[in-house]
Amino acid sequence: MKNAAFTLVILAFLGGAYLTSLDENDVNWLFFIPLMIVGFVSAFLYIRESNRAAFHSDTLQNNREIMSTSLDNIVTRLDALEGRKDRVPTYDMRFEIDRLFRDDLMQFADARNSMKHLFGIQRFADIMSSFAAGERYINRIWSASTDGYVDEVLLYVSKANAQFKHAQEMFDSAQKQASA
Repeated sequence: MKNAAFTLVILAFLGGAYLTSLDENDVNWLFFIPLMIVGFVSAFLYIRESNRAAFHSDTLQNNREIMSTSLDNIVTRLDALEGRKDRVPTYDMRFEIDRLFRDDLMQFADARNSMKHLFGIQRFADIMSSFAAGERYINRIWSASTDGYVDEVLLYVSKANAQFKHAQEMFDSAQKQASA
């Protein structure tokens, strides 16, 4: 159902784009409006099915474990990187970032919607605020490394570490509160 809805969204909006490109002054509303209705209804169904799958208890527990492990890995690796950041050549830091953090950042991001169901929307927002800030700092490290800004690389390793530690504290606190 989810894949069919997604396919219908794509087809409806491609069809709508095609219809509007046929004539720059006139749109065939007889076909355009039903296509857009199909597209919006399909998008709604896709979102509903995605949320239903995310709310399943097995998925929630699996995603909780993925998020916890990913955050632990990120914090552990950032601590290690912080201890040796001045020994990593500036231009090589971007490769270290990719090697150390890419998989865990992607896994956490893929599982993050389960936090809404596990901990509530406010806890989700609190955790994601710190996580997103840490992720932005990691991206900043990567960019500064590419551009050769030594001081910025060193500064943002520390800032990213602080943000991810805060995200981990918030996540651990939310887990304890949800278990109680």
